[in-house]
Parts: sequence; C-alpha cells; structure tokens
Amino acid sequence: MEDEQEAFGKTKLSSKGQVVLPKQARMRLHLRAGMKFVCKVQGQSIVLTPEHPVSEPPRLIKDPKSGLCVTKSGGETRVTSDDVRAAMFNFP
Repeated sequence: MEDEQEAFGKTKLSSKGQVVLPKQARMRLHLRAGMKFVCKVQGQSIVLTPEHPVSEPPRLIKDPKSGLCVTKSGGETRVTSDDVRAAMFNFP
C-alpha cells in the first residue's frame, strides 16, 4: 500500500496565491499543466484532487520489429515529451 503521507519537499505561496507542486509529486501522479483541481480544507490541511481522473500513464515497451524501447500511451497515438519523462520516471 502506498504511503499517502509521503513528503516531496517544500513549496511556498506566492503573492498571487499560487503554489508550485514539486516535480516528483507531479510526475508520481502524472499531473500536467492546465489540469483543474477540486480544493478542500480538511482540518489544518488543504487537499487538491484532480477534477477528472488522470489517464493511464505511458509505458515503455519493446517494439517487435525494431527491438527498440518505445512508449505506448493509453490509446493515444501522439506521445509528448512529458509522456516520455513520465514513463522514464519509474523505469528501472
């Protein structure tokens, strides 16, 4: 079971009320720029939950024709640099 209390570093609140989520947290949850979140206050904590479920992260697979590792995204034909970074994040 994943540790829901895992810390990914510190961040700060800007004068405009903006917070930057640490890169490791964004990569771990496959978050992308422009995603919308539901914001709730629970006790002394702020909880952000993606408004829509996060799609399946891309996976690295071996291409049977070339033998090279390629990315396969959940039904999408276009693979972005962010998809490749997300796939490489947990790659051994």
